[in-house]
Amino acid sequence: MTQADIQTVRTSKGQEVKVHTHLFINNEFVPGNGPLIETINPATEEVICSVHSADESDVNKAVKAAKDSFQKTWRKVSPSEKGRLLNKLADLMERDKDEIALLDALDNGKAFTVARDVDVTDSIACFRYFAGWADKIHGKTIDTTIDKLCYTRHEPLGVVGAVIPWNYPTMMATWKFAPALAAGNTIVMKTSEITPLPLYKFAELVKEAGFPAGVVNIITGDGKTTGTYLSSHKDISKMAFTGSTITGRKIMESSAGSNLKKLQLELGGKSAQIVCADADLASAALWACGGIFNNHGQSCNAGSRILVQEEIFDEFLSLFIAETKKLVIGDPFDEDTFQGPQISKGQFEKILNYIKIGQEEGAKLAYGGKRWGEKGYYIEPTILTHCKNNYRVMQEEIFGPVVAMATFKTIEEAIEIANDSEYGLAGGVYTTNLDTAITVSNELQAGTVWVNCFDVFDQSTPFGGYKQSGFGKELGKYALHEYTQVKVVKIQRKGL
Repeated sequence: MTQADIQTVRTSKGQEVKVHTHLFINNEFVPGNGPLIETINPATEEVICSVHSADESDVNKAVKAAKDSFQKTWRKVSPSEKGRLLNKLADLMERDKDEIALLDALDNGKAFTVARDVDVTDSIACFRYFAGWADKIHGKTIDTTIDKLCYTRHEPLGVVGAVIPWNYPTMMATWKFAPALAAGNTIVMKTSEITPLPLYKFAELVKEAGFPAGVVNIITGDGKTTGTYLSSHKDISKMAFTGSTITGRKIMESSAGSNLKKLQLELGGKSAQIVCADADLASAALWACGGIFNNHGQSCNAGSRILVQEEIFDEFLSLFIAETKKLVIGDPFDEDTFQGPQISKGQFEKILNYIKIGQEEGAKLAYGGKRWGEKGYYIEPTILTHCKNNYRVMQEEIFGPVVAMATFKTIEEAIEIANDSEYGLAGGVYTTNLDTAITVSNELQAGTVWVNCFDVFDQSTPFGGYKQSGFGKELGKYALHEYTQVKVVKIQRKGL
């Protein structure tokens, strides 16, 4: 079954926008040979439209286009011209910011204002940041012996494969596109089959910006099929993946079984926020609330465990509940909405089941815990207290608006509880004591530690995890190392 590329979709407010539904390969929108996939509006539970998916032959076409472009064109484009193209793409995203945000909100369910003012705005800044790096990637000369000239070159890897999640469709794609292209690679990206629409708008802008054919290729399909074809492909030099730890393991297996491609994995998390007795409790409650409930709790770095020093627990809980009550749940296209629906029926049911499990384990329900409204995959922000660290709600990634709280006596105990997790993506501490802040930051086994704040990102600051939260860094200068390889050149000089 096939369909025309351009389809008209509508928001709950009656806004109409035309979207691409075909694969983007070699600068053209082309039909896919896989089955049509319905994309669902999580706010209404209704079908938005169907998109084409890629089978193995489509993946092969996309990889071939990327490989040919890398070998024949993109590697010969000057670094300054690469930077110009990235800046041009950022200009076009700025021009069409509202449309990109609309598709993010429609497909994902996040608030339109958040998609526009955070996700898309930060993505534009990310492209500009890496555009600035494009002509500043270079090696070193190394003084060895007088008769040798030795230097290093930082060269692109070739064709990068990328698989992105549904929770931040535009932003997660940008975190991979920008450094990969700035470093001189071409790319084949698989969108989440749940949220493909924003990335096809992005593809349209890639072509308009003037990128050569084959530099950027965007496909959609199920992870078990299309994702496996991509991660197993022998012409892919590196896989960049954001998603679950289980899928990350499968991608590692695909790499080992194919061509030992380089990997960058940003996986699950169960981040702890530690609230000390000397903290500014009002500020801590505000930041900690955002730390778990931002993006409906659908963030890998969400601060879903809150550890509170015993003597201030009641006061902090009261302040935290007060902040939670301020959160506005509703239609993603209402101006005041903070929290929209969860992404899917399956995720909706999984989260509600975890709330039930937590209470059966012994946690107390302090707030929320139910479906919100009668239509859409909405769940009330939920607070579980009196949790022990061996509870499933303290150990397993729920990926929803559910926070599990526990208490501690000493800072040493808090650090021990926080580190008692298979994950190590992020963590936080709230304190007015500098020594405590430094001690906790140094001792937490996590790739990012926030002090007196949480969930704060900047395109110049690297992000990545410890332990089963993965390896490799997104953002900042560190990200460029993930998309380059170092070559050593030694030249024998004559007459010496």
